[in-house]
Amino acid sequence: MEIYQTEEQQEEAIKGYLKENGNMLIAGLIIGLGGFIGFNYFKDHKLTQELALADSYQTLIEKSEADSEAFITQGQDFVATNADSSYASLTALALAKESAKHNDWSHAQKQLTIAIESAPNEGIKAIATLRLARVQIQLEAYDDALATLDTSIDSAFTDQVEETKGDAYLLQGKTEQARTAYQAAIGANGSNTSPSLQMKLDDLAQTLNLNSVPPVVEEAAEVVEPTVESEKS
Repeated sequence: MEIYQTEEQQEEAIKGYLKENGNMLIAGLIIGLGGFIGFNYFKDHKLTQELALADSYQTLIEKSEADSEAFITQGQDFVATNADSSYASLTALALAKESAKHNDWSHAQKQLTIAIESAPNEGIKAIATLRLARVQIQLEAYDDALATLDTSIDSAFTDQVEETKGDAYLLQGKTEQARTAYQAAIGANGSNTSPSLQMKLDDLAQTLNLNSVPPVVEEAAEVVEPTVESEKS
């Protein structure tokens, strides 16, 4: 690298560089400026689209409160048209909730599957996955529910995952697995454990204790009672 000793030498060097490379610099400047303008236009256009989509989503959700049937029809169209948008997942969640109100569990399952596939982040994906498992429990597809819960779910939802597993196991008659799952849910939630979850575990523990009473003890009790009565007589 040359070291220029005087301002005149530096000036001459700059002039020479511009003479040799001026056209290239101008072209680069034009391309760069054009790219900057184009990028900003793209951002503005994208923002306009997002705002319009958000407005459509809000209007659709408001309609769900007034006209359930219209919401379901238009909601499904909205999801199909905007499948690549984060609003597709949110709308599918809303459609599933609406279906659940009418006990249409099959349609709810379909919408929750869509919500999972189009989820924009792990949080929404986890919520949709948990709801899908609960819907599958309603459909008495307990093994499917457990398989759904065994997929990758954000660790922040561990307590809800384990509680839902416990519900599925309990309805299958697998009381020991249910108790283990409920205990894991309480362990994950700590002091924030809900009263309903603690009640589930307490009721299950009582059931297990009752079922574990040896038949011999029951028979002995039946034998003792008449003996006591006979002594009184």
